[in-house]
Amino acid sequence: MTAAVIALGANLGDATSALQGAVDALTQTVGITVLAASPVFETDPVGGPDQPVYVNAVVLLEIELEPLALLRRLNQIEEEWQRTREVRWGPRTLDLDIIDVAGFTSDTEQLTVPHPRAHQRGFVLVPWLAVDGDASLGGAKVTDLARNVDVSGVRKLNPELRLVIAP
Repeated sequence: MTAAVIALGANLGDATSALQGAVDALTQTVGITVLAASPVFETDPVGGPDQPVYVNAVVLLEIELEPLALLRRLNQIEEEWQRTREVRWGPRTLDLDIIDVAGFTSDTEQLTVPHPRAHQRGFVLVPWLAVDGDASLGGAKVTDLARNVDVSGVRKLNPELRLVIAP
């Protein structure tokens, strides 16, 4: 089993249901064990066109899949939620990103791991810290990375919303 970190985000339709649906689909996937899910955060969009606020979370997995197989499964789940890729960094019904897979690096057209911009994204770092305060990315502590980015647009939902990991 290999540890993996996945970031979830959505800002179209019933975004929180999409995040929960992604967790449910991951839980039901052979070769994936969902270990933990962060609280859900509301976040201001970063880059891209003018668009609604996002909801974001991070899940920690143990995988028996190869990283490319994990990526294919994430893309399938996004398609199930009618994800389209018409505008880079545009609004979306569901976005699932591989942030890190322990012991694995890749820099190909298909897959770049660790995620090349995760260290700059408060909407990834803050939820990740909420679920794993000792996390590291590329040899740096996520707590240190989060100190160096603007996290003012990342807000915990009130009341706190948590994704459910069904057995």
